[in-house]
Amino acid sequence: MQYPDHIHTELFFKGGWRTSVRTEAVLDKYTLEPAGTVSIAGKEEIGVAVAAALAAHRAGAPSPAERAQILERAIPLVAERREDFRTLMAIEAGFPCSDADGEIDRCQETLRLSAMAARELAGEMVPMSGSPQGQGRIGFTHRVPVGPVLAITPFNSPLNTVTHKVAPAFAAGNPVVLKPSLHTPATAALLIEILAEAGVPEGFLAILHGGVETAELLIAEEAIRYIAFTGSTAAGRAIQGRAGLRRTQMELGSIASTVLCADADLNAAVPKVVSASFRKAGQVCSSIQLLHVHSSILDTVLERLIAGAKAMVVGDPRDAATVVGPLVSLAAAERVERWVQEAEGAGARLLTPLERSGACLRPIVLTGVAADMRVTCEEIFGPVVSVLPFDDFEEVIARANASPFGLAAGVFTNRLDIVRRAIDGLDVGGLHFNETSSSRIDLMPYGGVKQSGFGQEGPKFAVREMTEERLVTMRL
Repeated sequence: MQYPDHIHTELFFKGGWRTSVRTEAVLDKYTLEPAGTVSIAGKEEIGVAVAAALAAHRAGAPSPAERAQILERAIPLVAERREDFRTLMAIEAGFPCSDADGEIDRCQETLRLSAMAARELAGEMVPMSGSPQGQGRIGFTHRVPVGPVLAITPFNSPLNTVTHKVAPAFAAGNPVVLKPSLHTPATAALLIEILAEAGVPEGFLAILHGGVETAELLIAEEAIRYIAFTGSTAAGRAIQGRAGLRRTQMELGSIASTVLCADADLNAAVPKVVSASFRKAGQVCSSIQLLHVHSSILDTVLERLIAGAKAMVVGDPRDAATVVGPLVSLAAAERVERWVQEAEGAGARLLTPLERSGACLRPIVLTGVAADMRVTCEEIFGPVVSVLPFDDFEEVIARANASPFGLAAGVFTNRLDIVRRAIDGLDVGGLHFNETSSSRIDLMPYGGVKQSGFGQEGPKFAVREMTEERLVTMRL
């Protein structure tokens, strides 16, 4: 795949790259000008690709060792294409170099962990002799591939979230059909190219581009046995409604909270908070949207937070100095701007300038927000953090749990009583002490509760999700 001024991204299935009659434009997220086109999969291409995946599943996957070796061969190939990935993510996702490098480094780690999960895939012994009826028998579980996997991925992690779907699916022995975001098709396609080069067999890998119509056609294919989706709650509900009894894994976003208690080490905490609030222009499911700060340290935190926000260089992601690039679209930036203006009009206090240039927004710090403002009760998905003071930790628990979401939270404290209250009281899928809500290591289980979804990412845990447990017993 070469990268001229105009990038055309094709479909991949049955071991080859293919064009389609219908194409759509892909915009440069900073200039907002067309930077390329992408082939859109129609019903015929979808049918052929899914049929090939089903045939591959029925024919049988390579052994776990072979699957691990293929994934391991992909790791240096990703490293070799670093500059290509950087170029694509700057154009398609608006990612500065730091954000792109984070994606590339984590992609390699996710591939390594997926290879490890393939090698370690196993069931467990069942203690048959523990029952009077089980004497003379042995039992164990055996994990088998669930079948063709449909992976639907978002724009805001165009490489590593794709890897978190595709690599564990193949590690588990499943064919995988990928439908990435139309905002970032070429980044995903380059990963598919690398995996094919590494040796993923024909039929076990496909990438089909398109929007809602394409996703609906794919979901309607009964041969798809597992759907892994990352995106909005509304879309997740629609997919779940169409999935029927098929298995799904949903990661549906959040309104994430991070807490700075009175004893927080601010020298360590505030830089982490600044990064977790504004990296990727705030377009991260676990970005800090609500920052709860103990009243005794509020003034100090605000001073440092404002300074950190103002120091961030915003603009062209190709500029080496840029830290915060554009949002994914002009419409997204205008929506975030509008929500902030609404909050200010309703009494919130804007502590940093509200400045937008095209799809770029300067980091925004708000105080004086109310629970019914959209900046606090809906997922903003932009570089905006609202600071809420508290005196008692029970206030934090009540506020955070009032959200319909429950993906992750961060708490900065060394007090064991607060640690215990947070563990028992905060209704989230992941809880990180002396780290922010946005903390993530690729080997850990990752998933939420309530409207943040269900099921877990993290290669070892995703492989478990994407396999079926078969009981085997034998009478000796």
